[in-house]
Amino acid sequence: MKMKTNNIIIRLVSCLLLLPLLTISQTVNTGEVVVTPGTTLSTVSDLNNTATGTIINDGDVYAYSHWRNDGVVDHNNSGITRFVGVSPQIISGNTISYLYDALFDNEANQTAFELSGDVSIANEVNFDEGIIDSNNQGASFTFEQFAEHINTSEDSHVDGPVIKIGDNTFDYPIGDKGFYRYAEISAPDATSDTFSGTYTFENPDTEFPLINRAGVIELIDNQEYWTITNDSGDSNILLTLSWDENTTTPEEIVKSPETAIHIVRWDEGQQLWKDEGGVVDVASKTVTTNYFLEEYGVFTLARVKEDLVLPGGIVISNGVSPNGDGVNDYFQIDKIQNLANNKVEIFDRYGKKIFSTTNYDTNGNVFEGISDANLTIGNGLLPTGTYFYVLSYDFDDGSTIQRIKNAGYLYLITD
Repeated sequence: MKMKTNNIIIRLVSCLLLLPLLTISQTVNTGEVVVTPGTTLSTVSDLNNTATGTIINDGDVYAYSHWRNDGVVDHNNSGITRFVGVSPQIISGNTISYLYDALFDNEANQTAFELSGDVSIANEVNFDEGIIDSNNQGASFTFEQFAEHINTSEDSHVDGPVIKIGDNTFDYPIGDKGFYRYAEISAPDATSDTFSGTYTFENPDTEFPLINRAGVIELIDNQEYWTITNDSGDSNILLTLSWDENTTTPEEIVKSPETAIHIVRWDEGQQLWKDEGGVVDVASKTVTTNYFLEEYGVFTLARVKEDLVLPGGIVISNGVSPNGDGVNDYFQIDKIQNLANNKVEIFDRYGKKIFSTTNYDTNGNVFEGISDANLTIGNGLLPTGTYFYVLSYDFDDGSTIQRIKNAGYLYLITD
């Protein structure tokens, strides 16, 4: 049934509001409903848009109970859908509900909205009251290009994955177990790029052992983590995470955070937590990666040993055990690829050069415990022991280019 005038829609609203009084348990749509600008459609009972049903909302739709969409729900770049209630509401269905604006306003003490059907937002979501739980339902909550959210808080956010499509900066309205803990990404390159974000208020140690960490990392947050994935596109983004004394532990991580708090990432291949750097904003309690990310997955916050972080966010892992287990199989220098004119030299305890390369770790040119045949006799694995490295590179601090030179020891285990 297609609504052609405001008067017809108003009469339909009156009928729908009376349905519960007639003990009808749901409102079923099998045809076509068009809500034009300036008109209102309200359903006090459950709304069931069947596989043959179409709802086009360019006006104002109120859903006071459960919502199921197995057909078409769409808009013409206007309209608001309001999910309003005092008891939990289920949003379900086999097809995506495409909404322009949406309001979530439910004062239920328990989870206000159970999301088991996909929802996609074109313009704005008002998280007025009530948490949306999609964590265990397998449903998606998507923000399209330039879509935003307002009034997001610990009382109203998405508990589960949120998908972001487009090339604009975005902060994810995500939380878990009553905590709203957003993550923000910088603008991707293309409008079709897709990134997903989830927050989990659990100790990551069970799945991602905290003891497996690069040497620069001193303490890792043992109560929370974020999962950020690049679902489509080739963009690399800056990631920003926030800390909160109620969720970020141990508390030493956020003491004097100006330089020591960083973002770390679980490297699935190496089974190791790796440092992604940290630019700290104390006022907003946020940390941003030093460079654009090239790999994604599980992230959390950590405290690093400041004396091991070099200008440019360079971090050296000075343990090498080339045994093929995927952990410290070569001399790792994080972020070295981002810095110009870099050079790495390694010497044995007698001062004899055994390895030398420029543009380290760009084409397989890494130190794996094997001497450089062009510089020394033989090319087999070197014996276990202590070796000496010299690293140099150019660092642009925004005003001048400095030539940085650092030397130290690395520990090789080949037994």
